[in-house]
Amino acid sequence: MTLCNSKCKFAQVKVDKKLRLVLQLTAPTLRLLYYISHFICVNMKLYQAPTAIGRTLFRIVIEKRGERMDKPDENKILLFPEFAELKEEIAKLQVELSMLVLERDELQFHQCKTIEMAYLLGVGAVEYKIFETQCVILRLKRKIEMIQAKLNRQEKIDVVHIDDLLEQEFEKYQAELNARTQQMNAALERSQGHLLTDEEDLELKKMYRLIVKALHPDLHPEVSGEKLQLFYNAVEIYKNGDLGGLQVIATMIDDLVIPEEKPDDLRTIKQEKNRLLAMVQKVKDKIVEIKSEYPYTMKDLVENPKAMAEQKTQLEEEMDQLKEMAKLYQSRIAKMIRR
Repeated sequence: MTLCNSKCKFAQVKVDKKLRLVLQLTAPTLRLLYYISHFICVNMKLYQAPTAIGRTLFRIVIEKRGERMDKPDENKILLFPEFAELKEEIAKLQVELSMLVLERDELQFHQCKTIEMAYLLGVGAVEYKIFETQCVILRLKRKIEMIQAKLNRQEKIDVVHIDDLLEQEFEKYQAELNARTQQMNAALERSQGHLLTDEEDLELKKMYRLIVKALHPDLHPEVSGEKLQLFYNAVEIYKNGDLGGLQVIATMIDDLVIPEEKPDDLRTIKQEKNRLLAMVQKVKDKIVEIKSEYPYTMKDLVENPKAMAEQKTQLEEEMDQLKEMAKLYQSRIAKMIRR
């Protein structure tokens, strides 16, 4: 027996006696032991030992898990512990991102719209009249300035010409009034639409989350144009609370094959983890922003009928004061023109 074969036999006997003591170790640890044994044996020129030791190590792991390993898979890629941990972290980040996207869209497309509808139907009409009267007062004040300038220069007062100039100057205010009118119309339309039951609302969220997990471009950067358009259609349907339409798309994605990116090196998978971390933080920031702005800031108010009634009373009192102010300015203009 050669020296090399003797050493191999000695190494194998030692492995058979000692390796049963490592049953409590995890698979990644056993893989690491395999690599170490391979390195030692190669450096000792025990060319037959790595395979024997490796098979014994992995036979113990397989037996521990109740599996079979008749033959070693020569083509199987063994993952380093860090790689496996990163893959697990990415899976968790994908779940977290999908949940955050659902929360953000629920806030934007449903909660905020419902809050705004309740607020506008409660006090929106009074607020609109207040803004309209404020615009009238600003216009009257500007008209007084223009008439006074004519009087100071002892020029003829052309009221029609002054009104034309004021129309141009106050275009932005008219645009704002038009926008507020559209808001009121949208609130009225929403109030007359079909309201989902609690069960239907839960089903809507469930279907939408499935679609987000399957098609959202932040989770699947590789999604093709057709599937991306399908996702955007789902977003619009979700905005409208169309449960039936969303169920159709959810059924469709069961048959879709979404290609998955499979990073094959630590650098690539770390980049993917960092990308997902950035997206998670971005969606979290957006949620905070939504909750800090109108209409979400009216949530507590619309949920308190007494507070809403007090708010309406205060606005009506403010409206009465503005009307009196507008009358004073109109009276002053009439006097200036009669001079």
